Amino acid sequence: MVFKKANGYKPWILQGTIDVCRYLRKPYSAFAKIIFDLFQEFSNINHTCPFVGPLVVKNFYLRSELLRLPFPTGDYLMSGQCFFDKKPQFDANVSFMYTEDLLKRS
Repeated sequence: MVFKKANGYKPWILQGTIDVCRYLRKPYSAFAKIIFDLFQEFSNINHTCPFVGPLVVKNFYLRSELLRLPFPTGDYLMSGQCFFDKKPQFDANVSFMYTEDLLKRS
């Protein structure tokens, strides 16, 4: 789920449930693709389920060209909860500030 800060974090545009194992076998969600593309080069999530050992996201930084959506300037929070076999395994929360480049220099 994506939240935008406006007198506290409020739900903003995207929300839903994604089956990660199913998605890794065959991508089926545009929203999941955007999120996965943000983290893929910084993680060891490079195969389908089952996962054995720790899942790591290291040295992550947000690359705005991968967002693929028009984000207005503001503070955002991406929040997700991962389940395996219908059991919660971990929560992930990423907050970031985005500033539009309205001048779009060439």
